[in-house]
Amino acid sequence: MEIEVKGGESEILGREGWGEAGCGSECSGCCCCFGESGRRIYGLQYHPEVTHSPKGMETLKHFLFDVCGVSADWKMEDLMEEEIKVINNTVAADEHVICALSGGVDSTVAATLVHKAIGDRLHCIFVDNGLLRYKEQERVMDTFERDLHLPVTCVDASEQFLSQLKGVVDPETKRKIIGKEFINIFDQFAHELEKKHGKKPAFLVQGTLYPDVIESCPPPGTDRTHSHTIKSHHNVGGLPKDMKLKLIEPLKLLFKDEVRELGRILNVPVGFLKRHPFPGPGLAVRVLGDVTQGNALEVLRQVDEIFIQSIRDAGLYDSIWQAFAVFLPVRSVGVQGDKRTHSHVVALRAVTSQDGMTADWFNFEHKFLDDVSRKICNSVQGVNRVVQDITSKPPSTIEWE
Repeated sequence: MEIEVKGGESEILGREGWGEAGCGSECSGCCCCFGESGRRIYGLQYHPEVTHSPKGMETLKHFLFDVCGVSADWKMEDLMEEEIKVINNTVAADEHVICALSGGVDSTVAATLVHKAIGDRLHCIFVDNGLLRYKEQERVMDTFERDLHLPVTCVDASEQFLSQLKGVVDPETKRKIIGKEFINIFDQFAHELEKKHGKKPAFLVQGTLYPDVIESCPPPGTDRTHSHTIKSHHNVGGLPKDMKLKLIEPLKLLFKDEVRELGRILNVPVGFLKRHPFPGPGLAVRVLGDVTQGNALEVLRQVDEIFIQSIRDAGLYDSIWQAFAVFLPVRSVGVQGDKRTHSHVVALRAVTSQDGMTADWFNFEHKFLDDVSRKICNSVQGVNRVVQDITSKPPSTIEWE
């Protein structure tokens, strides 16, 4: 069989003169395509699903609807009903399930979905690992109890996590330690439930998303020498091999925007669904280096709170996909209160995105950045320099570690 390969032209695109893919990768930049309409075989070199690719969605729509003849009649309600059936077929009528709630959108939507399927046989646990944002435990637990009516047990395991992280600087090691400690706590929680209900829960619900799976390991069937792990999500790459609990991950094929749509159908409050993503390992991947060294966590919490509240006050929160501060392992010379200082440097990061797979940095007005920088340096003891991260994804990731 002979298939003509073309650069910048393809039947799958339905047009000629396509130009460069613009996906941000380190390839040559040209869009190479092939097609044989008689046998309905088509191929693309670039990534039409990536937000940065021009007319990528148009390409996918043309392929799905014009080439494949797919009808656009699928609804998020279909996935909800399908997942409820899967959960009920997986969990026996006398079995109980644990759900790991992080306080974020993903785990909350997953918990609400499973709760709809099995009711009071779901037991949620929120773990304060000492790596949360400013007053996060109080704020999250209030939302769970007042708005979502989920059965949640709060466990303070700050000392347990921080003692295991002492002296650790490698981000992948951090993620694996955190993943292991979470599982240890979930296992202890399962033993307590066994005493109460007479049967130990066999399942653990997690809010793992498709980007977590993609970035944590190469896709099935790919050669690991050509498809690299970008970063291990603690729900995926950080889980111990001898884990006794079986996973239920009802969102693992969804992107963040799809999870929010599912949450709306499940009546999760809109204000909660608009929360910015927060990494499972928490501030451990926003403190570069040893998280237990000095007062890094407390400094970061204060800086992050000022940054986020300033964004809210400016009416920008819903225009930003994710915003946060990073504690850098460097000190800088400064002048504060007529004295020479040698204090910490923090970085501010804010990005726009649709699904977290690609992202652009958010372009704040100069006055906003000036006000935030002054407020941080004047309010947070130990910080005398503020920088802004203006890098897109790719080449960087959204989080620093």
